[in-house]
Amino acid sequence: MKIEKVRELTEAELDQELRKMKNELFNLRFQHVTGQLENPIHMKDIKRDIARIKTVIRENELTAQQKIG
Repeated sequence: MKIEKVRELTEAELDQELRKMKNELFNLRFQHVTGQLENPIHMKDIKRDIARIKTVIRENELTAQQKIG
């Protein structure tokens, strides 16, 4: 997922996407441990997407704080 696409999402969509990505990462870790994971690089991609989403959420929080204070 590109950062530009993540920045276009609303706060609720970001939370929903973060939950979805964390659940997918959990499933990929489970597959990795049981030896069923076909593409381990996919785990790395999901971790990066989670980091991007968390970064945008934090940016939004800081922007909201600056507007208040």
